[in-house]
Amino acid sequence: MRAMKNYPYVITVSSEKGGVGKTTLATNLAIFLKALDENLPVSIFSFDNHFTIDKMFSIKGQKQNGSVADLLLETRGRDLLHTGQYGVNYIPSSTTLPELRGSLKGPMVLARLLAMSEIPGILIVDTRPDLDVLTQNALYAADRVLVPIKDMASMDNCRNIFELFDKRGLDRKSLSLIPCLIDERIKFEGMFKDQKTLLKAFAINRGFRCSDIFISKSPKVESLNTNPEGKIYPILTHGRGTDVYGQFAALGQTCLNEFYETEEPRAMLYDKWQHEENKRKKEEYFGRLSGLKSQCLVCGKELSQESQVSYYCESSDGAASGYMEADCFTGFLVSTIFKIERQLPHDDPTRQMIHQTALESVFVLNPGVGDEAGSIDFHRFDLSGSELLKKKYPLARAPERDGFSGIMSETLAGYEGELRDAFLIVHPVNGDNPASILVDDKYREVSKLKKRIAAQL
Repeated sequence: MRAMKNYPYVITVSSEKGGVGKTTLATNLAIFLKALDENLPVSIFSFDNHFTIDKMFSIKGQKQNGSVADLLLETRGRDLLHTGQYGVNYIPSSTTLPELRGSLKGPMVLARLLAMSEIPGILIVDTRPDLDVLTQNALYAADRVLVPIKDMASMDNCRNIFELFDKRGLDRKSLSLIPCLIDERIKFEGMFKDQKTLLKAFAINRGFRCSDIFISKSPKVESLNTNPEGKIYPILTHGRGTDVYGQFAALGQTCLNEFYETEEPRAMLYDKWQHEENKRKKEEYFGRLSGLKSQCLVCGKELSQESQVSYYCESSDGAASGYMEADCFTGFLVSTIFKIERQLPHDDPTRQMIHQTALESVFVLNPGVGDEAGSIDFHRFDLSGSELLKKKYPLARAPERDGFSGIMSETLAGYEGELRDAFLIVHPVNGDNPASILVDDKYREVSKLKKRIAAQL
């Protein structure tokens, strides 16, 4: 039984080679699937900008709301579906897709969007004849990828798709080559008697899965896209009696069987993974929150909602973490690092300069070891991890919180008062929401920065 929430079973049609019948395959497969099961919702959209899908499925006078660009901009897919001709739903194409490519962060964006889309039944995705980020997203979101090939050149191109799947650790079983535009009049002598047999043999020899079904080259079918009316006619209604009609019926039935045999489509699996991932992130976030010290690490006073927190601190071994108030850390820099003995008022230009510079820096306090025990290496880095300053200071052993002593004892104190073999990183935070630095993506950046700095120490 399928879950109450709708998850699409995704068929992506992709090839780096143009002119292999990719869009003809995608559009006519959608129509045959709908004809084979009238109760099955079938939808289609394209990442190409030739608007063939719109020409084939749009209904004259129909108001169009949204496009495939809006899908990539987080609009729910179900809300973008338009009821099209032949009972096939479609999402209108867009000319603005090239502008959105740069905003896609990685090849799994579409998988996430389709997991939330609530598009029912089968969804077919037509792609551009290249492996740009949009095509990669369509490939990784697919339950079945159909790769049309018509000659050796197109087969050579499809190797890149298989390599992409290997690189991401995805199962090659979802990839299937399908010979298209096969001229059955061409015959060969020897073992391989025709084009489809030859292409399939070469595909198997290279470790590619190749469908037993093929699509023939047909002058009648080609004429369906070129006529005085400028319309695009489907094979289902205008190609009866041709071999291609029977081939599409067989392909549609095969895809239909795979759909019904798939209990958990990829969109559902992604949604489950996303749910578990969000749960894990939330638990880790609250774990980081609960491990924070409740006092300012400079002055030792209890932090409250009114405290002006500006810095997050964490030991390199992750055993201690906390916050510093802005004035306290600026005062620490003024007195301990810059050795300015007199009190500087808040509006003093020197204090303001130190304060502003600190908010644009990352600091590291690293205890000396061996012969250098009892000293502190004080480092200043920019926010990318490039070192700007390094100085060595003696570490006070007095019980009062002066200089480095209070900060280090609160974060790196180990057995019998000795400091652990670790360093302390001090990172500026958003004063209005200090805990935002502990959220997964931001905290990952801090962790990467900590590793980058550790490699330099």
